[in-house]
Amino acid sequence: MACPKPFHLLLLLLQLQLIAVNLLHRPEAAFTDHTPASPECLPDQASALLRLKRSFSATNHSTIAFRSWKAGTDCFRWEGVRCHGSTGCVSSLDLGDRGLESPNLDLSLFELTSLRYLNLAGNDFRMSEIPSIGFERLTKLTHLNLSATNFSGQVPRSIGRLTNLVSLDLSFRFEPSIGPFHLFAEYSSLSVLQLGYNDLHGWVPPSIFQHKRLVTIDLQQIPGLSGTLPNFSADSNIENLLIGNTNFSGTIPSSISNLKSLKKLGLGAQGFAGDLPSSISELKFLSSLQVSGLEVVGSMPPWITNLTSLEALEFSLCGLHGPVPSSICELSKLRILSVYSCNFSGKIPPCIFNLTQLDTLLLHSNNFSGEVELNSLWKLPNLSNLKLSNNKLNVIDGEDITSSMSFPNIKFLELASCNISKFPNVLKHLPGIYVIDLSNNQIQGLVPQWAWETWSNSHLFYLNLSHNIFTSVGYDSFLPLGPVDLLDLSFNMFKGPIPIPRSSGSVLDFSCNHFSSMPHNISTQLEKTTIFKASGNQLSRDILPYFCGTKIQFLDLSNNILHGTIPSCLMKDGNALKVLNLKQNQLQGEMPHDVNNNCMLEVLDFSGNWIQGQLPRSLSSCKKLEVLDVGNNRINDSFPCWMSGLPGLQVLVLNSNEFFGQVAPSVANNKNNCQFPRLRILDLASNNFSGTLTDGWLMNLKSMMVDTSNGISAMKYTFELQRLQQEYQVATILTYKGYSITLPKIARTLVHIDVSNNAFHGSIPQAIGDLVLLNILNMSHNSLTEGIPSQLGRLKKLESLDLSSNELTGVIPQELASLDFLGTLNFSNNMLEGRIPGSPHFQSFSNSSFLRNDGLCGPPLSKECSNDTRPYTTVHPSKENPTDMVLFLFSGLGFGVGFAVVIIGTWVLPIRKKS
Repeated sequence: MACPKPFHLLLLLLQLQLIAVNLLHRPEAAFTDHTPASPECLPDQASALLRLKRSFSATNHSTIAFRSWKAGTDCFRWEGVRCHGSTGCVSSLDLGDRGLESPNLDLSLFELTSLRYLNLAGNDFRMSEIPSIGFERLTKLTHLNLSATNFSGQVPRSIGRLTNLVSLDLSFRFEPSIGPFHLFAEYSSLSVLQLGYNDLHGWVPPSIFQHKRLVTIDLQQIPGLSGTLPNFSADSNIENLLIGNTNFSGTIPSSISNLKSLKKLGLGAQGFAGDLPSSISELKFLSSLQVSGLEVVGSMPPWITNLTSLEALEFSLCGLHGPVPSSICELSKLRILSVYSCNFSGKIPPCIFNLTQLDTLLLHSNNFSGEVELNSLWKLPNLSNLKLSNNKLNVIDGEDITSSMSFPNIKFLELASCNISKFPNVLKHLPGIYVIDLSNNQIQGLVPQWAWETWSNSHLFYLNLSHNIFTSVGYDSFLPLGPVDLLDLSFNMFKGPIPIPRSSGSVLDFSCNHFSSMPHNISTQLEKTTIFKASGNQLSRDILPYFCGTKIQFLDLSNNILHGTIPSCLMKDGNALKVLNLKQNQLQGEMPHDVNNNCMLEVLDFSGNWIQGQLPRSLSSCKKLEVLDVGNNRINDSFPCWMSGLPGLQVLVLNSNEFFGQVAPSVANNKNNCQFPRLRILDLASNNFSGTLTDGWLMNLKSMMVDTSNGISAMKYTFELQRLQQEYQVATILTYKGYSITLPKIARTLVHIDVSNNAFHGSIPQAIGDLVLLNILNMSHNSLTEGIPSQLGRLKKLESLDLSSNELTGVIPQELASLDFLGTLNFSNNMLEGRIPGSPHFQSFSNSSFLRNDGLCGPPLSKECSNDTRPYTTVHPSKENPTDMVLFLFSGLGFGVGFAVVIIGTWVLPIRKKS
């Protein structure tokens, strides 16, 4: 019996709904022929696909992705392949997020000239370049997704010829430079442009934002992009406009209210000026507003509460201050409230805890005060992410939770610097938590047993308990934790053996405690460890062999009392090591001489031990080495000219050893074998070096002449892990104004030469005047003769100059009086004569800077000059004369903003060797 017409209509509507849902979630389905008479795939199409398959590396991911791709079968039945029409040609290829790897994009792809949909997102092309030719053949392409593909180089112009493109996605960790941006302006059919989270560069023409068909413009998190926003017309179709963390400038036009369809608005660029236009309040459909990085001041705009459709609101990295108004709670649809890294203050409005739709609440890094009761979080049943760190809050448990209360399934809980004095009981109710940060509080005593039991059954991958007063973890060896990305127990008062997670951890930090030993047989627990830090403890046993054969990239066991020799397996088998820091221990014997040929070391610090013998020549295999510090040992060797084969060496510290001989090569033919063009810090103090310092050798110190820092403030090394990024900053000990100081980070602008306490003779090379980036120059306690070169007056960035205790003669050059940043000067114990330059800057130094030079006269010395003493012309001083050491240390003039040091020693006497 025939179905009634109403039922036919209902059935048709259901079918249409299913098709619509299918197209919404699988856009490639639009390019599939659904007729039963679809032809088989043409042989040339199958052949091209099989060649593309072979171009990917054989991995578990590729096996799964291509398990249906078998020669001799219809390629239209292969996973990810679709056809369209009756041509037998491939119209859709979806290999997105398959985890595939390939050294390049195979050109066989471009034989699929009927492609309309191409998705290669989420695969790794290993920093290869996108082929410069080929894409122009895919003239029918409407959807192209190359996001998160790890390409490099320029976006080829051939992509700019795909004029039928409707959707283009090059977002997230895509590494090329963009080239001329008007490539994209030529896409007349383009409706989706996604380029966010990249390292692209270029100017974005305003015409992009006036494109009639564009619905989505996603340029967020691309600092290299600049541009301005135009006046928006009322006929714009833009629904998503995201330009946060770019280099855009100008003002935000009030005409932004013409974008009546706007749903997501992301603004944030340091170059934007003025206020947020209140016309934004007219965008009634706006569901997401993100404002970060703007030079916005004042209080939170009151018109925010007019945006009643808001589901996500963010003000971050901005200058807004004052309290958060309770009227914000009128935005009852809020799922995400992010108000962080601004200057908000006062109490957190209690009504925020009544926004029952909230799943993300980020209030960290402000000046909020008052009490927050963690047990009140049960009122937010959907909460999964809470950050209250770095405020002036007092976070407490509050009233006990009753059995009738259902606690939210919080996954991320960050409560650093919240004045917590008791271990939070709320953690009992969070069995599914992923991230816990309780650092920088005053929690003391034992980590509760129930906490480990709760975490052992969870998926916890980040646990930070650092900077508290914990004394025990309650376990003698292995912690009952699953695999963790980070376990940080540093800066506490833990004792006994170091507790290693039972199932390994990527980053393990046990620094600055009272740990005295490590458990045996930990190789299994260290299988997946990338960073291991246990500096500043009381480790005394010979534990270094435990780390042989591991895949650790960063190992810091400095400032312990380790003894014995450095095992050869650490340098021979540790080809993954990038940073090895064993300074300030009691290690003895020679350094291992069989360094791995594939050495990956970037930082090597063995300073402050009892190491003897010679530097291993096999260190020449470490082509990536940037920092070598072997100071304060007993090494007996000549100057390592052979290290000139290390092209990236920037820091070379050999002080307080038994090095001998000349520094510059004595034979003219060897001059090219002793060049250090990248060197910025050279410390040869307190050795037995002799001979002369030559102009030719100094002229090869190119990085002391030209700034090569590329805007990078400090030497740091980044370790990319699966779910987090760790940075390590290089520290070293240098001598300034007679004090031994620790630099917790080395500014890439710091340029330093110390050759003091040696037996150098001859004149001071005039070429030193060409090292115009020098901040510190110490040539004291040698046997240097003749006069002070006037060329030193070129060193305009010099902050410390010590030429004391030599045999220098003649007058002090007038040119030195113009060194306005000079904060420390010592010419004492020489044979200088004549009038001290009469500038107020020079006269601000104490008389100790000039003592025991019998021929010197004039202020600041009490000895007056005779009438026949040649006078000096006064040089106008700079307004800034950092003569005080404290002022020098914190002025940041030469060492960068935020430069800070810790005085760790006492006055360094001119003693050549330690006992």
